[in-house]
Amino acid sequence: MPYQLLADAVLLLHFGVVLFVVGGLVVVLAGNWLGWRWVNDWWFRLAHLAAITVVVVQAWLGQLCPLTTLESWLRIQAGAAAYEQSFIEYWLQKLIFYEAPFWVFTLAYTAFALLVVLAWWRYPPQRGRSTSDDA
Repeated sequence: MPYQLLADAVLLLHFGVVLFVVGGLVVVLAGNWLGWRWVNDWWFRLAHLAAITVVVVQAWLGQLCPLTTLESWLRIQAGAAAYEQSFIEYWLQKLIFYEAPFWVFTLAYTAFALLVVLAWWRYPPQRGRSTSDDA
């Protein structure tokens, strides 16, 4: 089984989730400022709120992200030592993983979630609107 390849795939997925959570808020704020109606699509906003909610709940419960846990398990199955990294793993981990006490991340995630809720209130999502004209 190609555990190293699967671990890299999980890391890429994890990076995509991070981009969605962080970039989603940027897109909502910038999109409303620029008049892009699609950024207030109900399903997009609900998925974004759900994603940051999962991150915050896990942090408050002191749990690691399941993607981090899965990636670590796959790397162990591949027999990778802690210092052996693929190109993808090296650069993505440099971008999304930082060394800090766990409480720092909990505080940062909570503050970010409050910004998402503030954006939800300031720019409420719209149900049933066609976004095909906004492309």
